Amino acid sequence: MRLLVTGGCGFIGTNFIRYQLNVHPQTTIVNLDKLTYAGNPQNLTDIQQAHGGTRYFFEKADIADAAAVQAVIEKYSPDAVLNFAAESHVDRSISDPAPFVTTNVLGTQVLMQAARTAGIKRFVHISTDEVYGSLLPHEAPFTESNPLLPNSPYSASKAGADLMVRAFVETYGFPAIITRCSNNYGPYQFPEKLIPLMLGKAWENAPLPVYGDGTNVRDWIHVEDHCRGIDLALRKGRDGAVYNFGGNAERTNLDVVRAILRLTGKPESLISFVKDRPGHDRRYAMDFTLAGDELGYAPVHDFETGLADTLAWYEKHTTWLENVKSGAYLEFMSRWYGDR
Repeated sequence: MRLLVTGGCGFIGTNFIRYQLNVHPQTTIVNLDKLTYAGNPQNLTDIQQAHGGTRYFFEKADIADAAAVQAVIEKYSPDAVLNFAAESHVDRSISDPAPFVTTNVLGTQVLMQAARTAGIKRFVHISTDEVYGSLLPHEAPFTESNPLLPNSPYSASKAGADLMVRAFVETYGFPAIITRCSNNYGPYQFPEKLIPLMLGKAWENAPLPVYGDGTNVRDWIHVEDHCRGIDLALRKGRDGAVYNFGGNAERTNLDVVRAILRLTGKPESLISFVKDRPGHDRRYAMDFTLAGDELGYAPVHDFETGLADTLAWYEKHTTWLENVKSGAYLEFMSRWYGDR
């Protein structure tokens, strides 16, 4: 099988490419990535060295560029397209929503149109639990039938993309599947996200900025479990279906930060509560019964072990972590937390 993976130099895309090449020896990957600040080709240097030109190919392109996308699809004739490409950081979407609309909504439409024209037999769109909005503590986890009630520009752009996928399925009979996951963690995650951000701060003995009172709840899924779920959807899923993936690991943000401090041997006095961000969803939780019943999905990583393994990975890859901390990233994070 030949797969076109968009956003393959990002966190989840990188892990998915590695999973595919390891688990499916007959699979070939074409990685289309714009290489924004969070797209790091160093993530796949060893893959390029081992499989470049045989099982792995890279094309630098923007999914919102119709001519470029069409050229890549015509060049490689993939059997399926998996759309990981997205602007994904909520704080950045609050600062400037425009790139999120362009990439997440327009880019998805452009990609689907090219795939439809080429007669692609399977399109998997990777979305997020944030499109469902926020849960109260007593409410049941999100199912695929929950309404879309996004509360941030990021989640609104992802909901817009999801609805565009649905429209292509209903209007054109387009063979698409949507997957929605809870918060991912694991190797190669860009350090603007909670776990690698807090880990880096802890190592530096710097204040760990926690929004509000720290009691916002997220369900955490190890990125390898998520990649396994996407692979199951690709190979076994129903056209037009939506599948939730979760990790059975609801934790408050404060619980996660405290766990990182314990693992790094740092004091809780480093925690610094900062002004909450606008529209901060209170709780996410995922019911993935449908994915279990139809795809055989179940998470295998428990959060405590997975978190320890993730921190050990970053400890072994401190050079990688420093290399991705660009001046633009540091400047943005300093300005954002300074303004909150």
